[in-house]
Amino acid sequence: MAVRIIRMSELSQKTGCARSTIYAFISRGEFPRSIPLGSRAVGWKESDIDEWIEKRQSLRDSR
Repeated sequence: MAVRIIRMSELSQKTGCARSTIYAFISRGEFPRSIPLGSRAVGWKESDIDEWIEKRQSLRDSR
């Protein structure tokens, strides 16, 4: 299976979170780590983001 890397614009759309919210999660260590793609570009593995979303849903459902 091929690894798919997504950038911030798609990441915001997929999670429903604003860029600032995503960076707040990152600073608190609550979000998957980014992958450096170049000197000023990063991306995230889509599978890591899917897992993160599933964990958030599990937390919601366990309440």
